[in-house]
Amino acid sequence: RPAEPGEFTRRAFQNGRMDLAQAEAVADLIDAETAAQARQALGQLDGKLSETYAGFRRDLLKALALVEAEIDFPDEEVPDNLARTAGPVLEQLARDLHRAVEDGARGERVRDGYRIVLIGETNAGKSSLFNALIQREAAIVTPIAGTTRDVLDAELVIGGYAVTLSDTAGLRDSDDPVEAEGVRRARARAEGADLRLWVRAPGDVEGVAADYVRSGDLIVANKSDLGSADIRSQGWDQIAVSSHTGAGLSELHDWIAARLERDLSGADFPAITRERHRLRLSEALADVRTGLAALEVSPEMAGDDLRRAAQALSRVTGEIGVEDVLGEVFSTFCIGK
Repeated sequence: RPAEPGEFTRRAFQNGRMDLAQAEAVADLIDAETAAQARQALGQLDGKLSETYAGFRRDLLKALALVEAEIDFPDEEVPDNLARTAGPVLEQLARDLHRAVEDGARGERVRDGYRIVLIGETNAGKSSLFNALIQREAAIVTPIAGTTRDVLDAELVIGGYAVTLSDTAGLRDSDDPVEAEGVRRARARAEGADLRLWVRAPGDVEGVAADYVRSGDLIVANKSDLGSADIRSQGWDQIAVSSHTGAGLSELHDWIAARLERDLSGADFPAITRERHRLRLSEALADVRTGLAALEVSPEMAGDDLRRAAQALSRVTGEIGVEDVLGEVFSTFCIGK
């Protein structure tokens, strides 16, 4: 019979030939549209991400075994305050989990697309620049201020990375309810962007758009064929372009490509690729920190916290059962002789 969607990968997972993170990598590889997405999926499929999660699992098992040993075998010959010796292990695990969670956005951006938003005042030439960057007439361009009323997105590839480029309404106060809604959406999109391109033109005054520019963003001095814009960069990088003549567009493209390479590659930690992973690791991190604090109170309280951390972590690495913990206990201590 014809195989069901994903049936072979599911069988491989159920038979222990690959873990859940590797199974997800198969889907990511199928859906990959850029070289960076394919590289990340292949690395995950080869087990790089799973190896990191397995390291978290081993550290948690080691700490949990120390705590459980003091709880379950109080009358055996085990060292005093044995549970507290788990402290250094948990401190390092908390640092590793924090690093993983903080770095999680990088992998998700490679997989889902890096978000770049064009912001600026009305008639700065954002829509013309948008069309020039995506190389097609997607946005309506007129001399009338406030032509763009909504957020317009386009998917493109720059430097081998997937990018979602957004054209937005000019940022200004307006009594027109339609334009006001477009400005509200523009502000919200600017707040959530990975990179903002502040588009400015000759004669522009510094308006409300300045409130949304962040460190590391870029000023694009547009309409350079009409004259030089009087812009104080205030520490931001600045590139002069002309959407009409094409001057500076190649330089702008190269700047964005270099920024993508800097933000999305080069880190030692294999980046988590899904929100599911990040949420479970965040839960595990919170429980590890709580358990670490509870070690000073009682091993029973710490054990409860660490077991919750194990349950959160097991959702991305596989089950951590009673036999795993006991196996670690008996391999470490001479209990039950």
